[in-house]
Amino acid sequence: MKIIKTKEENFQKKFNKILQRSKTDIKNVSKIVSTLINDVVLNKNTALKEHIKKFDNWKVQNDEDFQISQASMEEAYNTLDDKLKNALHLAYGRIKTYHEKQLNKSWIDFEDNGTIMGQKLTPMDIAGLYIPGGKATYPSSLLMNAIPAIVAGVKEIIVCTPALNNDLSQLLLATCHICKIKKAFKVGGASAIAAMAYGTQTIPKVDVITGPGNIYVATAKKMVYGEVNIDMIAGPSEIGILSDETSKPKYLAIDLLSQAEHDEMASSIMITTDENVAINTSFEVKRYLKRLNKKHIAQKSIDERGYIIVASSMNEAIELMNKIAPEHLEIMTKNPFDLLSKIKHAGAIFLGENTPEAIGDYIAGPNHTLPTGNTAKFYSPLGVGNFMKKSSIINFSQQAINELGEACILLANAEGLSAHALSIEARLENKE
Repeated sequence: MKIIKTKEENFQKKFNKILQRSKTDIKNVSKIVSTLINDVVLNKNTALKEHIKKFDNWKVQNDEDFQISQASMEEAYNTLDDKLKNALHLAYGRIKTYHEKQLNKSWIDFEDNGTIMGQKLTPMDIAGLYIPGGKATYPSSLLMNAIPAIVAGVKEIIVCTPALNNDLSQLLLATCHICKIKKAFKVGGASAIAAMAYGTQTIPKVDVITGPGNIYVATAKKMVYGEVNIDMIAGPSEIGILSDETSKPKYLAIDLLSQAEHDEMASSIMITTDENVAINTSFEVKRYLKRLNKKHIAQKSIDERGYIIVASSMNEAIELMNKIAPEHLEIMTKNPFDLLSKIKHAGAIFLGENTPEAIGDYIAGPNHTLPTGNTAKFYSPLGVGNFMKKSSIINFSQQAINELGEACILLANAEGLSAHALSIEARLENKE
């Protein structure tokens, strides 16, 4: 891995390159994605059939072929290895328990003058989950997207996932059964996002779309935002690690590679205060790479987007990491909790040498759908709130409008909105 030091004369130039790690060329794919979306809007299922034939390499004979049967989900579950089945149930339970703690309640507040104000929380009617299926199969992503929707109380959950050569992962099908998914469709990419956003003869229009995907999926989500809500525009996976002289290089190395194996565009960045740790970690990365089944993907990611930065102090290291705002942040230092209050921007924070990022991807409980590419500065992890909406509740008594009406009239008139002012004035006592 490339090792750079903050004391180097051209460090800032190199660091700026790291900050630009997520700047994928959306302009190049925008025209393609826009064409695909418009085709689905105009031609619906006919467009989907053509897109599936072109991108997923199989021919849809009729509209029913899109849908994944519940019988196939149940069969996949029943034939699943018992240990794997138990692991999925364990993950489901832990993720559900964590997200249940996020569930807020509606509330009402009563004032002395008779004013009633509050907030009503209502789950979305229908949610669309996109589960990728390109370089790998992600049943864990289904758990992470479906469970918050279930906890929120969403009435109908739709799943779209690509089926290359009309083949689906049995593990994903089994996970659909565990999540009690009733409607799932073999449609992927930007076409799936368009289908869920606008609806077709087979796939219903949803209220919110969540889930990760490639640059085409991310661009499509950005384009349909406003027609439906979305969770975030997430890019390639990334990890940031803060380490010191007590950190174990072999742990650091394999954790850096745990994100590199996702995608050639994934980012793995470590900032350490110890040069020997930097050198030894770089050596361990090279050693571990030989053992990975996705060695070629991880190698390209490390070569192009892997960095180890040697900082002069831990405060400097934290300052740099806050600028990076990583999707996943591991704090692998002697006293990790001492640094927690100084971390301002990170999608998920993993504390201590026994807490690798991978434990959060599957079994810990918090959501693994996280903001990437500096967006942790303003986005949060996927959660129950993404599947709910808030409505304000307001009720004024005669006493309340008498007390507050004059001030409201003044403000309305100041904005030149006379009908607003008159609507208040008409309700004030002794004004007629």
